[in-house]
Parts: sequence; structure tokens; C-alpha cells
Amino acid sequence: MLGSIKSAVDSSGNSYETIALRTLNAFAVDVMNIPSQEDLFWYVAKNVVGRLKFIDCVIYKANAEQTELVQVAAMGEKNPFGRSIINPLKIPFGQGITGRVAQNRKAIIIDDLRQDKHYIADTQEARSEICLPMVFGNRIVGVIDCEHPEPFAFGPTELEILTTVAAMTSAKLELLAEAERSNLRYRDLVQSHADLTEEVNNRKSLQAQLYEAREMETIGRLAGDFAKNFDNLLTTISNNLKLLEEAVEDEKANSPLISAQNATANAAKLVDDMLVFAQRSHLRPEMVDLDSLIGQVSQTAQLIFSERTEIHLALSQNSWPVKVDPSATKSTLLNLMINAHQAMEHGGKLRISTENIWFSVMDINQLSLDLAPGNYVCVSFQDTGSGIPLNRRQKVFDPFYSTKSNSVGGGLGLSAALGFMKQSGGTVSVGNSTGPGTTFKLYFPASAASLAAVK
Repeated sequence: MLGSIKSAVDSSGNSYETIALRTLNAFAVDVMNIPSQEDLFWYVAKNVVGRLKFIDCVIYKANAEQTELVQVAAMGEKNPFGRSIINPLKIPFGQGITGRVAQNRKAIIIDDLRQDKHYIADTQEARSEICLPMVFGNRIVGVIDCEHPEPFAFGPTELEILTTVAAMTSAKLELLAEAERSNLRYRDLVQSHADLTEEVNNRKSLQAQLYEAREMETIGRLAGDFAKNFDNLLTTISNNLKLLEEAVEDEKANSPLISAQNATANAAKLVDDMLVFAQRSHLRPEMVDLDSLIGQVSQTAQLIFSERTEIHLALSQNSWPVKVDPSATKSTLLNLMINAHQAMEHGGKLRISTENIWFSVMDINQLSLDLAPGNYVCVSFQDTGSGIPLNRRQKVFDPFYSTKSNSVGGGLGLSAALGFMKQSGGTVSVGNSTGPGTTFKLYFPASAASLAAVK
């Protein structure tokens, strides 16, 4: 049988040596473009060993721990069709002929397998075998194993050819491994760059938030000090105006005094709003049912709005009790209703709803809310106005800033609302509603004591 392999010729009359040379040359050219280990193993089994007139071949791949071989490609009885292997074996290093070759890293030719105690029959019993390790550096990458049904089928020629094939295959496996390592390093580098960019952006965001917080703290402190001093002046002016009003009996002469008193009252209201904005107002918190309070304030607001603005209530009726200043809460609710009314210059609908919400740290981070994790009652004000552009939403909480027309004007309404909510342990958010208009949300912290009582 050995003679028939060496003396084999193809249809063009080429000798075995010519076939072997052309096959190895083709392998040397094609190997650079083989994209994966799987493709390489099957190419070697079918397009190299198969063309060299070997009638049976199995290629084993060594695991990373250098303890086991597994059959990954075959040509002959183990490969009935395509890229399938019948019963792919796993052989530990040191066991059987292939395991010994992997362990000793030395090629072996067995002329008669019946005389070898290490032979492990796979599909059909063979008589001769040639087995070579694929080595790169100090690692076994795999084993090429060929069997033959006749004894003495393999000699130095087959050993020389398969040694060349094993060396080329080992080199390509290392190239593929290095390419994979390079891809991993590149992916790690890209991920590291992305992580660094995210960290830089987070730091910039935190710095901006810190700057804004310090700026608001400074503005708030100045506003609070100014409001207190200005309130003292207003008190003196108001008291003197009352004395003048009592001293002057002429109604016509009293008219300017009454106007001055009204202006003083408006100024006092502005001072109160400044104190709320500065989070320095004197709050007297008590247990409050928000659903009931919203119902009361909405009735007052509807009288102010007449028929131009319709208020629709969608209250949960089982809102958790909250501990807040009732008077300041009513003022804040009314401010939000008036703000929505003014945003709908040609009329519209204002939907007010309540909802019990529990926030985790993840929820708060996703919603970008300045809140501590816990239970909250959310009061939503959804109008049908023209809405607020994204780049102007946070500015609506700045003092005297307004997105409305000059006839409506700006003031401290939303600024005071934010100040009151923060002083009460909550916050305000703004965003577009699902339809036209804008949605403001007030987050009131639920009372821990009341929640325990409810449970």
C-alpha cells in the first residue's frame, strides 16, 4: 500500500512528488487568507492531507491548560459529510498514541498497530499509524494523526511531508491567536477610551453641578439676606402709610396712599417668594392629604381661570400622607396651576394627577432627579400649551426667567416652587408631555411615620 501512495499519479500523469510539492505550495499561498482556526483545521484535513493521498486523517486541538486533545477536523471514516465528525473523541495527554505524542512532543510511526499496546481503536481497526505534534514555542497546539488499514504504510517521505504541514499549521495557529490577542487589546483600548471619556464627562457634569449648586447657594444667601432687610423696610413703610391713611380724611387724598399700600403688599409677597427661593422661609410642617389639598386649590384656581382653562383632576384618592407646610404647599400648587394657565394663552386643559412612587438609586440616576431613594407622592401638572424647548427647560427655574410673552411677565413663581420643594425634602422636574404641552412634577417625600401607620 505504501508503494501505491508514493507511486500515485493524477489524471495528468504527475508523480507523487509533484503532487506533494504543488499541494504544499498551494497551502503556503492559501494559508495567509484562512480566517479562523476551524477553517484552518478543515483545510488541512481535506485540501492538504487529503490531496496527498492519505486515506484517513484526524486533527486534534490541544486545550489551553495543555491537558487534553479534542478531535476538531477529519478526512475519511470519521468525516462522512461536510464538516461533521463521528463521535469526536477527547484524549488526555499521555493516553494512547496521540496523547503520548502530545506529551512527548515527538512524531511517531507505527508499522503494525497490533503490536502496540497503546493503540486505541476509533471507528474501524487500523494496522499502521503516523502521528505528529503541532508545536509553537513551548506549547502543543495540536496533533495530526493518520491511520491506514495496511501495515507499513508510512515512511520517511510521509513523515517529512506531514512535518512540513504541521509546522505551517502551527505557525498559522499562532498568527490567528496573535490576531485575536490584538483584537482583544484593541477592544480593551476602545473600552478604556470610552470609560475614560465617560469619566471625564461625568467629572465635567459633577463640576458643573457643583458650580451651579455653589452659585445657587450664594444667590440664595444674598436673596435671603436682602429679603429680610427689605422686609424690615417694607414694614416701616407700610406702618407709616397706615398712619397717614388714618390722619387724612379726604378720600381723594387717600387714593395714592391706598395705591402705595397695594404696592407695598405686592413687594411683601415678592419678599416672601425670595425667602422661599432662598430656602429660608419659616415652614410649619404638618401631616397633609395632598389629594384633598389639590381639590381645594383647584376650585380656587378655576374661579380665577374662568372658562378659558379647564382643570381635570385624576387623583389617586389613596396618596401617602406627607408632612409639609400647608400654606406654602397651597401657594406652590396654585403657582403651578397659574403657570400652566399662562402657558395656554388661547385656552386649554390642565390635567392634575397624583401617584405614589418608590425610587431606587438606579431610578433616580436614570431620571436625573436630585432626590434621596425612598417613597414619594408625585403631583403632575400636564398642560396643552406650546411646550418648552429642551435647552430652556432648566432655565425656567431661574429667578425672573420666563418663556411666556412680556404681557404675562416673569417672576419667582417656579423659582419659589423649587425652593419650597427642596426645603421640604423634594424637588420639581419639567419635561414635555406625551402630547402637546409641558408637564411639571412635584415630588413630595412621604412621611415615614404615616407610611408605617398605613401598613
